[in-house]
Amino acid sequence: MYNILTLNKISKNGLDRLDSTLFNCGDAFENPDAILVRSASMHEMELSENTVAIARAGAGVNNIPIPACSDKGIVVFNTPGANANAVKELVICSLFLASRKVAASLDWCKTLKGEGDNVGKLVEKGKSNFAGPEILGKTLGIVGLGAIGALVAESAKALGMDVFAYDPFAVGKTDIKLVELDEIFANSDYITLHAPLNDGTRGMINAETIAKMKDGVRILNFARGELVASKDIIDALASGKAGAYVTDFPTDEQLGAEGVTAIPHLGASTPESEENCAMMAADEVSAYLLKGAIKNSVNLPNTCLAESFAVRTCFIHKENADEFATKAEAAAKAAGAEVTSIFTANKKDMGYTVIDTDKEFDTAVEGAIRVRVIK
Repeated sequence: MYNILTLNKISKNGLDRLDSTLFNCGDAFENPDAILVRSASMHEMELSENTVAIARAGAGVNNIPIPACSDKGIVVFNTPGANANAVKELVICSLFLASRKVAASLDWCKTLKGEGDNVGKLVEKGKSNFAGPEILGKTLGIVGLGAIGALVAESAKALGMDVFAYDPFAVGKTDIKLVELDEIFANSDYITLHAPLNDGTRGMINAETIAKMKDGVRILNFARGELVASKDIIDALASGKAGAYVTDFPTDEQLGAEGVTAIPHLGASTPESEENCAMMAADEVSAYLLKGAIKNSVNLPNTCLAESFAVRTCFIHKENADEFATKAEAAAKAAGAEVTSIFTANKKDMGYTVIDTDKEFDTAVEGAIRVRVIK
């Protein structure tokens, strides 16, 4: 039996994908074989030597210590695309929130409580304070054309917007017009962020880049809060350079600031999204524990493995894949084991080699970080 630790509430439909005759799921295992997590931070968590896999029920993995996991030979999975539709719908909603000052108007209407028969007149008198443009015919610039960005692009086009995108990794994979980032800044009426957070993107929306944008630009952030320099966007809103900022990751200084629509990280908070993420994460963990198969790992390569095997030996290492595979195959043959298939690949500095044989062999191959034998 494999013990699966859940660090957050995981959808029952997801957990039901794990065969109860093979997996125990719960929130109190001290030495789990695998971990399912949503948003809980694992950076201060001591990782058990028994843990071989962590699956994030969501796309972002900033809450997981990836380098430490790699050093221990722990495969980290995420669930790209599983929550994409949920986030896309909220982004489209936020195009209207940014344009028509809907949130501010709702708050203002509440102040009219108790005015009795005067409410109608007051509404007519005050509505001009919340007027805003239509999105039809406006230009939307998308930064990051992954699963969410691509869905946003198609929906925005259907609503009559001119759409173009910046994504250096999407060349040849989309019919959305791709442009350089500065062109996004210069020509967009609306900019929506769907880029990963890393050293190259942190604070990418700042005083310098905002200065390149159209006056009154409206910015949507449903990726990561740190993509936007908080003080700089507040200053831009105060000066009128930016017309609105809608964020799913508000900071203390942004709360209540003029022009900011703060949403409490609702992007993926739908029952459908949580189910999709949980089911995909459960499937990833099950396939890895039972068959050594990897799909959607952020630190190790995807695999293409034979469906049936007698003995499967899985090595995680940091060596060149072909060189390590040669050593592992030699170890198998030295033990008289018949090698029926070999898979080997690298993802950046991490390697994964899988050897199927007719019997077990000495797995003490130099350079291996972790070895698993599946029968």
